[in-house]
Amino acid sequence: MMKGVSVGVGLLGLLLACVTTAPTNKDRDWDIYSFHINSTVTSRYATTIITSRVANWNDQSQEIEFHVKIPKNAFISKFKMTIEGQTYDGVVKQKEEAQQQYTQAVSRGQSAGIVSSVGRTLEEFKTSVTVAALSKVTFELTYEEMLKRRLGKYELLIHARPMQPVADFKIDVYFNERPGINFLEITGGLSTKALANAITKTHAFSEAWVHFYPSKEQQSQCDSCGEQGLNGDLVIAYDVHRNTSKGDLQESEGYFVHHFAPSDLPRIPKNVVFIIDRSGSMHGRKMEQTREALLKILGDLAEDDHFGLITFDSSVSTWRKELLPANQENLEAAKSFARHIRDRGATDINAAVLEGTAMLNRHPQEGSVSLLILLTDGDPTTGETNLEKIHKNVKEAIGKKFPLYCLGFGMDVNFDFLEKMALENSGVGRRIYTDSDAALQLQGFYEEVATPLLTDVQMIYLGGANLTQTNFNQYYNGSEIVVAGQITDNNIEMFTAEVIAISKSNRVMYSDTLPMEEPIEARSNSHIQRLWAYLTVKQLLDKEVQLSGKAKEKVKKEALDLCLKYGFVTPLTSMVVTKPQGEDSQVAHKPKEGEKPTRSSQVLSGSRVQFTAPQTGVHRAPTIPAPDHYHHPGMLSTMLASAGLSPKQGLRGNAKEWAMERTVIPARHGLMFQTYHDVGHGIQQSHPDFVLGSESYDPPQTRSIKTTMRTTTTTVSPLLRFLLPAEGQALPLCYDIPASLSLRLLMDPNNELSMNGQLGQSASAGYQKIVIHYKSDQHIEFDTTGITFNDGQNATYFYWSLEINHETDNVSLFLRDREMDVTIASTRVIIMFYKRNGIKFLWPVLRQRTTGDNITGIMARPPVAYEEVQGTTMKLKIQDKEVDVSRDSAVDLSARSAPTVACWLLPLQSALQGELADFTVTQL
Repeated sequence: MMKGVSVGVGLLGLLLACVTTAPTNKDRDWDIYSFHINSTVTSRYATTIITSRVANWNDQSQEIEFHVKIPKNAFISKFKMTIEGQTYDGVVKQKEEAQQQYTQAVSRGQSAGIVSSVGRTLEEFKTSVTVAALSKVTFELTYEEMLKRRLGKYELLIHARPMQPVADFKIDVYFNERPGINFLEITGGLSTKALANAITKTHAFSEAWVHFYPSKEQQSQCDSCGEQGLNGDLVIAYDVHRNTSKGDLQESEGYFVHHFAPSDLPRIPKNVVFIIDRSGSMHGRKMEQTREALLKILGDLAEDDHFGLITFDSSVSTWRKELLPANQENLEAAKSFARHIRDRGATDINAAVLEGTAMLNRHPQEGSVSLLILLTDGDPTTGETNLEKIHKNVKEAIGKKFPLYCLGFGMDVNFDFLEKMALENSGVGRRIYTDSDAALQLQGFYEEVATPLLTDVQMIYLGGANLTQTNFNQYYNGSEIVVAGQITDNNIEMFTAEVIAISKSNRVMYSDTLPMEEPIEARSNSHIQRLWAYLTVKQLLDKEVQLSGKAKEKVKKEALDLCLKYGFVTPLTSMVVTKPQGEDSQVAHKPKEGEKPTRSSQVLSGSRVQFTAPQTGVHRAPTIPAPDHYHHPGMLSTMLASAGLSPKQGLRGNAKEWAMERTVIPARHGLMFQTYHDVGHGIQQSHPDFVLGSESYDPPQTRSIKTTMRTTTTTVSPLLRFLLPAEGQALPLCYDIPASLSLRLLMDPNNELSMNGQLGQSASAGYQKIVIHYKSDQHIEFDTTGITFNDGQNATYFYWSLEINHETDNVSLFLRDREMDVTIASTRVIIMFYKRNGIKFLWPVLRQRTTGDNITGIMARPPVAYEEVQGTTMKLKIQDKEVDVSRDSAVDLSARSAPTVACWLLPLQSALQGELADFTVTQL
């Protein structure tokens, strides 16, 4: 195996664990010889430690990668690597401090990034380390999470997909719940007959143990298993005994936690208004799933409930002007209305929510509770569109009288806007994912709020301090209210908990004191203190979203201090992953909900352009064109932004000298990158408008670029060279574009197929990520570590070193020799994995596509017709316009031999070059 081979180790969790490694085969010279997940759940607080041990049997060093997926609600609290008896610990720092360290590493040309992204239930943590020949490495990650009760149970989801059978594979889960465990169930794809004897469950009154110890043979023989080992889920669901309505009050080391979830109460009738977005963006499957869910929800309303329906686009429509009782006649009429909701128009969220609020205010029902449920998939585009003004209007209209729940449909919705609006009005924001089960997601959310049992809940703690949230609008059956805090002076005798609330017919009160005698193990355990810290940070982060100015900064500082004290990786902090001397540190951030995956790539020192102060000894000085010389203003803005300039500043001026040590590096579709490297102290990036691209130009050894209007040093993105086939001509055309852009490679709306690519940050990085989308539920993601095929709810991962023939009804994947052949409908594309000069990158080649006038994208561009202008060899006639060109070369990567071909280099201001702005995308 070659030096520098990347071996992945990963996991998937809410306890989701997965080791991403290469396949099992007799030639493998590394091995995950031990993989353990150990989780302890006490007082509904789960602490999980994932330990992976990998051996490098090669006689050369190898890069071993550790890839972890953890629940979105969890906080990473520890990470360490142990190599040759030496342990390297991750350190949690303020995010800005960690980011500064990251930026400094990148500026030195070092790889300093970690993938971090948020999916439906998971986010990622990833790092790697070089392991010496015949040596071992141990990775250990700890994360913590308070389990949330939904629909009468807590769930621990464990997904195992090691990508190889592991000799020592164990999952151990221990539960310790003082009230007693009422039930414990194990389901999921790994709970099958083939693995039945690998799962053991022991259940005492307050303790339970679950062990999953499949043998190496079993890891290849279960229903969803194969040569790559386990591939499936274990779902552990449980609840605790609730013998008293006053809840479960526990104390340890001066901290307490109170779990309050009474169930012996009559349900309170509810008044609910559903506000449904019917704008044009809800077209197709979204609207179908919304109608499907709404029909089911209407059928679940109780007869003493009252309800209203509002639909909106650029206008607002009410099914009825008033709330109606949920009797059979009204429900049938409402269902008929729901079946005929059609998408159209723009999105006036402000008017729709205000109308729903007014409907509830106009028709108060005695002895009931009210709530608003908003479902939308976009931003406000008509009516009031100022987000702050909408927040203000809605908050004033609701006036703390009832909660607003905001459901954001899909990944394009402005989730921050919806979440803030919900939090400001005692509700929650929830994303609905556009998968095949979207209707079930909507129904599941409604079930959580379908049965109110208490309103105006006040939790009072005499002798308590530093309390988490203590006032709650409503309490729903199947959920739980959790409050934690400190006991003043640790005086247990004086501590009392009281709950005051309103039920259906009267005011209720519960009171409780702490037991004087606790089991020794409970009193010496710090989990309650950490639960308090976790819950406090979570609630402070929610509060920070709603505030501004000094109040916001104060809350942010409180949260940050706790994060640093307890070592939590949150949106305010990051973990600096330390490594052995000679290797770069890495920084792990906690990503935001809905954030797309981000990956930092290697930045090669010297592959950049700088503008420097004027110097003497000027040689030849080509003129940098002014803004009005550019054909496409969007492309100009992109180029100037890369240089740290605005279009108003412009670039008019004389360039100075160039260092011309030239390197040819592969670029697109056959294509080539050309960069100029630092040969001393100047700057060096080729650009057809900045340099004389002629091969006959003989520059001095040390040159730089200057402008007369800027004296500060600015870095411009490296440029990548693309090839464009020519019709009926021997020489193709070529052109340069900035690195780091996200490009639309192919868009075929007729077949609901699209493909986008993310360029690397340096001229030699190629494409670092390519994503293919087909229909609404099939997505293929390629990066330099492997391929992930998401088919609805099923995800399959492949390493580039595998040989794979994978087919579904609509998609065919054939992987061999590090080339993935993808056929979707009548489109066929090859994604090629390259490693050149130590840099890994991807390259797409279109082999076959459907015909159609509306197919767009860089890869869909047809060959261009041109003719050489007579009397000169440096001008071409393209689209009836004469264009100045220079003769240059590129590397054709459509073949593995990668031949170098001559090409005509187009200037930036040409019409063809300007069209590139139309091919940039904001997300993959």
